[in-house]
Amino acid sequence: MSRAAIRYAKAILEMANANGRAANVNEDMKAIVASVAESGELKNFLASPVVKAETKISALTEIFASVQNETKGLFQLLLENKRFEILPAVASQYNLLFDELSGVQVAKVTTAFPITPELEAKVLAKIKEFSAKNVTIQNIVDESIIGGFILRIGDKQYNASVASRLQTLRRELLN
Repeated sequence: MSRAAIRYAKAILEMANANGRAANVNEDMKAIVASVAESGELKNFLASPVVKAETKISALTEIFASVQNETKGLFQLLLENKRFEILPAVASQYNLLFDELSGVQVAKVTTAFPITPELEAKVLAKIKEFSAKNVTIQNIVDESIIGGFILRIGDKQYNASVASRLQTLRRELLN
């Protein structure tokens, strides 16, 4: 994450918070992150040095027509500073800062398959040991862990994956 993206995100959050629209702008930023993640074309379009900045801003205001004024202000600021390529990073950073401000912590749960309600309950029980904050779960699917889960909250990690257990067993057998 670039320092510029963090600075833009903090500035937009302060402005949105002062106007009482921080949650609405957070939804805008989630939409931007999702749109760029879903569309490689949009990501390349924003990063392209060949496409004129005016073309980029008119496309963004058309794609994200219903966004808050603060988000439109961000587009304008990126136009003036010729920094459209950092828009996804700014949006992502805004989401993190907003969650932090709201007292919400994101737990990344890596599983070999999409998370089931039973596993989610186990993970939430484990999370309560780590954090007293309000926690939302973000599921990442990685088949290489074979089974179980890896829980990451902030700088803490709890690895209950089958791959990790096999690695530990392998080390013990080799020693």
